[in-house]
Amino acid sequence: MHCRILSLFISFLLALAGPCQSLDNGLARTPPMGWIAWERFRCTIDCKTYPDDCISEGLFRTMADKLVEDGWKDLGYQYINIDDCWSAMVRDVNGKIQPDPERFPSGIKALADYVHSKGLKLGIYGDLGNSTCGGYLGTTLETVDTDAKTFAEWEIDMLKFDGCNSNSSEKAIGYPKMSHALNATGRPIVYSCSWPAYEDGLPPKVNYSQVAELCNLWRNYDDIDDSWKAVLGIIDWFGDNQKVLQTAAGPGGWNDPDMLIVGDFGLNYDQCKVQLALWAMLAAPFFMSNDLRTISDDAKTLLQNKLLIHIDQDHLGLQGVRIEKDKDFQVWKRILTDGQFAVAYLYTATYGLARSFTLNLPLLYIVDCKLGYNIYDVFDKKLVGFFTSNETYSFKVNPTGAVLFFVRPIC
Repeated sequence: MHCRILSLFISFLLALAGPCQSLDNGLARTPPMGWIAWERFRCTIDCKTYPDDCISEGLFRTMADKLVEDGWKDLGYQYINIDDCWSAMVRDVNGKIQPDPERFPSGIKALADYVHSKGLKLGIYGDLGNSTCGGYLGTTLETVDTDAKTFAEWEIDMLKFDGCNSNSSEKAIGYPKMSHALNATGRPIVYSCSWPAYEDGLPPKVNYSQVAELCNLWRNYDDIDDSWKAVLGIIDWFGDNQKVLQTAAGPGGWNDPDMLIVGDFGLNYDQCKVQLALWAMLAAPFFMSNDLRTISDDAKTLLQNKLLIHIDQDHLGLQGVRIEKDKDFQVWKRILTDGQFAVAYLYTATYGLARSFTLNLPLLYIVDCKLGYNIYDVFDKKLVGFFTSNETYSFKVNPTGAVLFFVRPIC
């Protein structure tokens, strides 16, 4: 009973600390999950040379099939998201944006129908500017309403709205305008905006209270690429700026550190654990960008880890924080519902042997449950044991690796 009362009190205090208001469209109450094309397939449009890998309706139908057939959908991966390079280079006679007729001959509405028939949702990409980052049709201030209505007519479920080729003044008008335009359609469309990332991600240029009122998720920082350097850079930036970022996020609106690259080429097995552990600590959207047709068993097992997903999707929605950092290691902690916690140990060194660490609950400020806690190793999928506040647990972390613990009170 003591733990339950304490948990409710913590939840109340954390709610007070959060943003004043989130986007009131009832969507994205937990971080959205799914698959997106960009990092793995980029702007591949040569369907003659790359018939199975080009940005086309066939690619997205195939990935939708894989989400269902291989168990991803049942775990919460429900979005299939188109990224850049899908549109034709000109609008139609009515001024509406349209897909490339050779790569999407059936049209986006037909693709949405197919995705919906699988019990999934379809996302699409737009850009506030004269052209997209890849040089395709952008959405200007004059065409925001038209494009929002078009996406709704196609029965799109999410819009990722990028910001290439527009200035700060246009963004200050265009991002709120698109939010209102999407809501005015009457269709529930999750709104992912890249606005903060184009304004250096931090105040005073970014007003996160305003962003949270307009968007369901928002890119804060640089684009990820398929490398350990990119992953670590994002983690460090979020840790360095957590005082600003943590209070901005919560149910209905999420900081977005960008796509999951687990299953691609740039990370080894331990580094894949790092990205997943820290994205879960950040309460981040889980959008894979990989090839579900050829993904390795190891990568699939990591991405389908139910306890990892449980942590990421925790309904309290409080972003975790870095509580310790030195040259070669970091410790992160996330408060979860019902007095539970997640703790991640990250060893960033690129040399030598695995390093020994000691899990000590009082040093992590986890001491409230008088009886003790069950501690689970998330990636090893095992119960480490039952620990009271005066007991410790020793373990090792590989270079550029992480260990993620789930801590559950037994009261």
